[in-house]
Amino acid sequence: MTDIPHVVILGGGFGGLSTANEIRNSLPSSKVKITIIDKKDWFMVGFAKLWIINGTRTFENSIGHLNELEKKEINFIQDEILSIDLQNKNVKTKQQNISYDFLVISLGAVLAPEKIPGLTENGFNLYDHEQLSEIHNKLANIDSGKIAISIMGMPYKCPPAPFEASLLIESMLRKRGVRDDVQIDFYSPAPITLPAAGPEVSKKILELVNSEKINFHNSSKIKSVESNKLIFENGEAEFDLLLAVPPHIAPKIIYDSGLAKEPGFIAIDRDCKTPFEDVFAIGDVTSLVVTENIAVPKAGVFAEGEGITVAKNIISKLQSKEESELFDGKGGCFIESGRDTASVIEVDMFSQSKPSTSISEQTSENLSSKLEFEKERLSKWL
Repeated sequence: MTDIPHVVILGGGFGGLSTANEIRNSLPSSKVKITIIDKKDWFMVGFAKLWIINGTRTFENSIGHLNELEKKEINFIQDEILSIDLQNKNVKTKQQNISYDFLVISLGAVLAPEKIPGLTENGFNLYDHEQLSEIHNKLANIDSGKIAISIMGMPYKCPPAPFEASLLIESMLRKRGVRDDVQIDFYSPAPITLPAAGPEVSKKILELVNSEKINFHNSSKIKSVESNKLIFENGEAEFDLLLAVPPHIAPKIIYDSGLAKEPGFIAIDRDCKTPFEDVFAIGDVTSLVVTENIAVPKAGVFAEGEGITVAKNIISKLQSKEESELFDGKGGCFIESGRDTASVIEVDMFSQSKPSTSISEQTSENLSSKLEFEKERLSKWL
């Protein structure tokens, strides 16, 4: 028996799962061995976090189990990755050494609240799944005062999500009859709501949050957090409850292996290759620059598309074919209104000279599509 080529995928999120499934749907386990390594044994579509915050969902009902991959003949190892040896083509985890022929790095971005002095003591991390039920309880009990939502670093995952969070929180307070006594302020370091989406879409998102009397404060670059006070480079603001989107960095092993320099991400082109032979990187752990000041957004749908691109390139190589795929840069995000509707932000990063984005009307159909998007990913990947 000849050695079967081994594809090792670091990370069981959108990128890792789409890569593994695309390869396995094309080639049987007799032709290629696939292993996903992740320190957690579950996958969640990120936007479900907001439903846990507003109480319409529980954590348990929002996850898929990565050990389900075994039934597709995709190996799953739950372990912590300690180092990547790019020269000798192996990955060291706490429990074993795993050698690879192809490596796909889809480890995502790491939340780094410790980069902002005082944040951990004085605020909540909107993106940390372990804080969601506590955030829910705070929102269920607040009946007056000021809620601050603050983006504390760029780039961050799911650009529309903090705005969506503000709208869903507004809706929770409105349903409880306390909205008039609670002020909601939104602070962003950027000059407009969604720089990656451009001025037109940003204006529509601003109109949406303004229509619910949520105050958007632009160019608010955070320096530190004190008890009930945000300190910005150009002023300060008070709050009773702080929900922060902390700075994002790459995992430490990425810096240790020389794939990126702190606090940056792995630079890739549309082929998602790294400078190392047969080593690819996709999703939030990467930076794919489109124009001088715009990169592909950090969102699951883009990691998924990049994963399919990489899978096709690996399959081509295994079948000794020449053709190579490029990531098309197309994707969309939903933005829920808090009034049982959603709109879709459609993004096309590469087909024109500059990225094009559009935002649809708010409809209940779009909200159904959002639910369907989650259900479809969980059922086809796991």
